[in-house]
Amino acid sequence: MHRFVASWFGTGLILRRLRGSDAGSGTVGALFTLPFVWALASIGVWAQILGVVIVATASVVSSAGFVDEKDGTKPGDPGWVVVDEAAGVLLATIGLGLPAAAVAWVVFRLADIFKRWFPGVAQAEAFGGGVGITADDLVAGLYGLAAGWAVQASIG
Repeated sequence: MHRFVASWFGTGLILRRLRGSDAGSGTVGALFTLPFVWALASIGVWAQILGVVIVATASVVSSAGFVDEKDGTKPGDPGWVVVDEAAGVLLATIGLGLPAAAVAWVVFRLADIFKRWFPGVAQAEAFGGGVGITADDLVAGLYGLAAGWAVQASIG
């Protein structure tokens, strides 16, 4: 069950099955989160916040057993673990309409992929374990949320 949740219902395993590599699985998981974003947005902002709390908690718990010490010095997660990206996307899009949510999604992915360029993202990963796996995506989600809200404020 932890593997199923950690792979965000199997979406983190798609690229491995198609081309034998997990590279890019975070983006696939983030794309497959968009229907959840729209469903929760239709209910309201409190549903979105609750969704972030539930998915972030599920991420910490389910991913903890899959921590991969990549080079023996820094913690990380296997590429197929994408529930953390789901939590980040849900955070990045709270309260946003479609144009702003699209910008938030892109900024979130950029902050997650290029974490060294975004202060706090790589540092959050240093917590290690399931917390570190999830925390860097939540910090990246905050960058996305800020960008999305800036766009939403500018377009009214």
